Amino acid sequence: MLSTRKLTGMALTLSLLFGLLAPAAGAGAASEEKRDEIVVPKSEMQSYVDAMQPGWNLGNTFDATGEDETSWGNPRVTQELIRHIAKEGYNSIRIPITWDHRMGEAPDYAIDPAFMDRVEEVVDWSLDAGLYVMINLHHDSWLWVNGMGADRDTVLARFNAAWTQIAERFKHHSNKLSFESINEPRFSDGWGEAGEAHFAMLNELNASFHDIVRASGGNNADRPLVLPTLETNANQDRLDALVDTFEALDDPNLIATVHYYGFWPFSVNIAGFTRFNEETKNDVVQTFDRVYTTFVSQGIPVVLGEYGLLGFDNHTGTIEQGEKLKFFEFLLHYVQERGITHMLWDNGQHLNRTELEWNDPQLIDMLKASWKARSATAETDLIFVRKGEETQDAVIAFDLNDRRLVGLRHDGKQLRRGEDYAFDGNALTVKAALLSELTASGEYGERAELAADFNRGADWTFDVIVFDSPVLEDATGTTESFSIPTAFHGDRLATMEAVYAAGGNAGPQNWTSFKEFAYAFSPSYDANEIKLTPNFFKEVNDGEVLLTFHFWSGEKVAYTITKAGESVTGNAAE
Repeated sequence: MLSTRKLTGMALTLSLLFGLLAPAAGAGAASEEKRDEIVVPKSEMQSYVDAMQPGWNLGNTFDATGEDETSWGNPRVTQELIRHIAKEGYNSIRIPITWDHRMGEAPDYAIDPAFMDRVEEVVDWSLDAGLYVMINLHHDSWLWVNGMGADRDTVLARFNAAWTQIAERFKHHSNKLSFESINEPRFSDGWGEAGEAHFAMLNELNASFHDIVRASGGNNADRPLVLPTLETNANQDRLDALVDTFEALDDPNLIATVHYYGFWPFSVNIAGFTRFNEETKNDVVQTFDRVYTTFVSQGIPVVLGEYGLLGFDNHTGTIEQGEKLKFFEFLLHYVQERGITHMLWDNGQHLNRTELEWNDPQLIDMLKASWKARSATAETDLIFVRKGEETQDAVIAFDLNDRRLVGLRHDGKQLRRGEDYAFDGNALTVKAALLSELTASGEYGERAELAADFNRGADWTFDVIVFDSPVLEDATGTTESFSIPTAFHGDRLATMEAVYAAGGNAGPQNWTSFKEFAYAFSPSYDANEIKLTPNFFKEVNDGEVLLTFHFWSGEKVAYTITKAGESVTGNAAE
């Protein structure tokens, strides 16, 4: 996964998106009924994959296409970092590696010895830390392997040369090291293209990789080998094509791999998909039911080599915190139930590799809790109290997932059940008197955090927020630099709509009026502004555009911009 590449490359055609928005009727319910019937065949390789659970990606490091491993913004890998990953409870590490600019010219395509030594050093640190390790050819997939259709012989010769050298270097390493043939293979410039020719090319690469590694001797004779689907995608045609490869190779030490970044509209916060709703949940269900039925139930173990949300490539705040937590809680539960090992994609967005601290501890707590058991989740993690109005009880529904509420805390102290809050069935009521006390200062923004404790799983926290209607001001600027001065008054922005005054949707992805968070617009609560990006204006015609800003409190604020060439003016609604 490459930060900017994913968001552009994953753009869906209108017809495909509409297909996603209309999942088969009853698919989710049918899957729910099958849950108790899940049986994972326990082959030697399935046990191996089970032992890898959970896994972590050392992303944007050795896969970087710059001068060295620090060129994409991460610090040099240290043994302390590797040990920290193991200490945090991860049992496996995937080390993505781009070999392209570390290889010489034909016919030898010799890999830079210093780079190979450095990769081996980090692999050895990982094995010494007790981790299972996976290495691969990573961004080579789109840098040169995707040209195989036009120049088969050159691509195959270079691919074979790379794996011949890698296999030779690591053939005496422990079998806790696995090889992955190629990351997200595709044979065109874009995503979503598939056909017999593409499947045939991937099959040829996977088969050649298999032959080279097995013939190299040492522990490579039976080393676990990981084979991807086309694009590492879980569509049924991709799964079926890889099954054909497995059957032809007839090798018990093979593992299949797919990637998952969620239901696309939710994953990037576009088209109004701000919440983890049934369509988003159903996409998880359908995807991993396919993977289980096609692979796992037939004795082929599977590693989810990367998972996350595409919006994280812009900012981890693209998806609202509580909705994000619900997505990851359900995803990990579902893939684990189906015997699939997951590996978190982390390109530096999650772990601060300098301080060795998690950037979002609440998210990591949810992930860690999900390794062992389900957690209770609520319909929201936000409690809004409007400034100047009489405070009301806040009633929030929970999905308990067989958990039991133990108590509600504030500032480390247990609150009084029956007086400060009540819990009935699956509904938590936070009493008005408590909320009045917590928001007595009347200052805008988050005034308190409440934590709901359960007998198992992660806590669920609520931000108690004092707010009033946001106020936007007039502004002038250009298509390269335009920001709307905004008094947020404690509220938080969920999404933005853009339509032409004359009719029709404005801006990028104009099949929807709701624009993509962080790509087309972005709030800054510190700077008190909402920025409309150059990406937005590149696809806006001259004229008047009506904007509607939707806030998490439920407030909607109208605003008008007028574009004339590179000039932009903005006017608040009267």
